Amino acid sequence: MPFFEVVRASFRGTIKATCRPTVTGMEHIPAEEPFIVASNHLSFLDSIIIQALMPRPVAFFAKAEYFTTPGAKGALMKAFFESVGSIPVERGEQAASVAALESLVGVLEGGGAVGIYPEGTRSRDGLLYRGRTGVGWLALSTGAPVVPVGLIGTEKLQRPGSNRIVPRHFTLKVGEPLRFDKVGPKHPLPERRRATDAIVDAIAALSGQQRAEGYNQAPAAE
Repeated sequence: MPFFEVVRASFRGTIKATCRPTVTGMEHIPAEEPFIVASNHLSFLDSIIIQALMPRPVAFFAKAEYFTTPGAKGALMKAFFESVGSIPVERGEQAASVAALESLVGVLEGGGAVGIYPEGTRSRDGLLYRGRTGVGWLALSTGAPVVPVGLIGTEKLQRPGSNRIVPRHFTLKVGEPLRFDKVGPKHPLPERRRATDAIVDAIAALSGQQRAEGYNQAPAAE
């Protein structure tokens, strides 16, 4: 077994043993073709959970410091994020910008899978915020199917502002893939908006969250 699969399997086993999550819909994950995971975002741990539990590696953006943190904890984080092909970005870089999204295009063109949070940042009040159109741009530019994911209860694993992780039961629901015509990177903004709204509607149906009217904003400290 390749090293990256050993690392993923280790995290998967730990999560299942300590949290006993309810996971449904994994049969919707494409077996071979590239795909985009679009999920709600409640916890710092969401990316780790999705990357560990998915049957195929899913590349998310990850803060560059996750690859440079010293000590045993840093080595473990680096091994995990590298094992799932995470893409390091410097703090402050706009992950929704076309320049950053183009790095995800490369993963999809290579037959891989990528993950993105349409809300842009974690929801601290539990509401599901309006989606930023980067996910729509990615879907329309590549034609890759979008697999919606609804996470329920992951905010209980690590409270905002705390470094303490407390094992708790959570739910991960995977929905049927959404498919959009491949129109290339230069397409009308209304078309991108419609695709994004359809994706967020699918996430809402899975997560059961109440909808917020506007966009989510990260706290100034972030």
